[in-house]
Amino acid sequence: MILRPFLYEPTSCASYLFGCTGKGRLAVVDPHAELVDAYLAEAGRIGASIVAVLETHVQADHLSGLPAMVAATGARAFLPEGAGVDFAHHPLADGERIDLGNVVATTLMTPGHAPAHAAYLVADRRRGTDEPWMAFTGDSLLVGDVGRPDLHAQGDPASMARVLHTSLGRLMGLPDHVSVYPSHFGGSVCGRALSGNPFSTIGFERRHNEALAHLDADAFAAALLQDLPPAPEGQAAIVAANRVGGVAAPA
Repeated sequence: MILRPFLYEPTSCASYLFGCTGKGRLAVVDPHAELVDAYLAEAGRIGASIVAVLETHVQADHLSGLPAMVAATGARAFLPEGAGVDFAHHPLADGERIDLGNVVATTLMTPGHAPAHAAYLVADRRRGTDEPWMAFTGDSLLVGDVGRPDLHAQGDPASMARVLHTSLGRLMGLPDHVSVYPSHFGGSVCGRALSGNPFSTIGFERRHNEALAHLDADAFAAALLQDLPPAPEGQAAIVAANRVGGVAAPA
């Protein structure tokens, strides 16, 4: 198995190239439009093909690199069921698996930051087990924080926050050793207390992430909706573009 993180400082976004070098099958998670050439170059250096492009959800703070990746590689696009996009893709159900040779990614539905949101639990079958080794958590579980529930809430962020509370409970059901690779790090407006360290583990977040301390969904929602940062600049145009696989309209 191979894993290559890509950190884009201007928007504090993290994306990932991962997969099986033995079978030459790679995937990209939450690709950023500015980094398409970098993903392609790294895949070429590795000598493997990008066959899948995974979005955890429709992005609200940056243009997705998914359309350009699909056009450049012929890879299949994957989004969680109900994402509401207007381009060819495979809608993933909870528990559905994406086979990358010796590496397999299993979909775990984690709505709340967005109505359609998934995490991807990754196992390396060469280790002799299908138990997840790592989780690409998107904008649900972050390092030191959780995703804000208002950007896709359509007027009811408290309800979305309660949904997120349930989703985080699913992630906290994973073993402590599972590595956490979210799609944002410190500096992003998608959270309030994100760490500058972009990576973590389930166990560390269980112990130290204050946003997870609220056992009651209503208390969690109330705390999460306090002191939210401003929405991403050009959010509506970015979401609209990402839904059609196009380019954002001028603000």
